[in-house]
Amino acid sequence: MPFEINLIGKIAQSNSQEAYNLNEKSSFGEPVSDKIQYTLYEAFYLLEKSKVNIISGKKTLSKNEVHKKFQSIDRKFSIKYPIFKDLREKGYIVKTALKFGADFRVYEKGIRPGDNHAKWIVFAEHESQKLNWNEFSAKNRVAHSTNKNLLLGILDEEGDITYYEVKWVRP
Repeated sequence: MPFEINLIGKIAQSNSQEAYNLNEKSSFGEPVSDKIQYTLYEAFYLLEKSKVNIISGKKTLSKNEVHKKFQSIDRKFSIKYPIFKDLREKGYIVKTALKFGADFRVYEKGIRPGDNHAKWIVFAEHESQKLNWNEFSAKNRVAHSTNKNLLLGILDEEGDITYYEVKWVRP
């Protein structure tokens, strides 16, 4: 039976016992005050998996309505979400990395946030986007300064994703 996530402005949250259980079991959402707060990507993923219903006001939103709303909140939602979903389905825990100036931080399999640091910082891009050396260098500096490996997730026209991992090497 799906539980409810309430969408209030840009915030997706729930105070149901199922939300707390899912957070404990699978690291979905973050406890904030007396609720579990979700990123847009987590909320949409749980909606796709029929784990939740997303409510705005008193209305249960369709998957299409939620996608449209999330796209209006984050114009790169359609690029970032497939990368979030792909990593999550490969068994990684994926969290936001806004405070680092990146799209996501990703934990190695078996590592929970709080137990250890994320291994990767992820930037999601579409294959049609050009990345110049200055932008690449800035992304690399963010990864280096946060002590994480840089992972570029590139979404192509067919919806396939290619990952490029960048590591520092000392000669």
